[in-house]
Amino acid sequence: QVRLVESGGGLVQPVGSLRLSCTAFVIIFGINTMRWYRQAPVKERELVARVMGGGILNYADSVKGRFTIARDNAENTVYLHMNSLKPEDTALYYCNADLLSRVGDTTYSTDYWGQGTQVTVSS
Repeated sequence: QVRLVESGGGLVQPVGSLRLSCTAFVIIFGINTMRWYRQAPVKERELVARVMGGGILNYADSVKGRFTIARDNAENTVYLHMNSLKPEDTALYYCNADLLSRVGDTTYSTDYWGQGTQVTVSS
């Protein structure tokens, strides 16, 4: 069964750093875009960063210059390096990926989510 498994969350002090990892298991054909979202209490889920299949990167304005997304295609893994963390970065962070399957000459893309990993920034 296809699944995304995240790790790396935890409690960190302000201006500290964390690295989140997300690995996709049971890949049928390939992976297109990989993303990190976050959701804080009583707030909507927001896109933090994404890396497209061709390597194009996008970031939310709130994390530009502090967070870096990277992917290791050989390991089917996406990372989120978070530096200069602020209390407002506290949230449940979710990995999301477009996983590809193929039937005959047709390629299908299916959206998958990880279970989430908690990041808490507090002194």
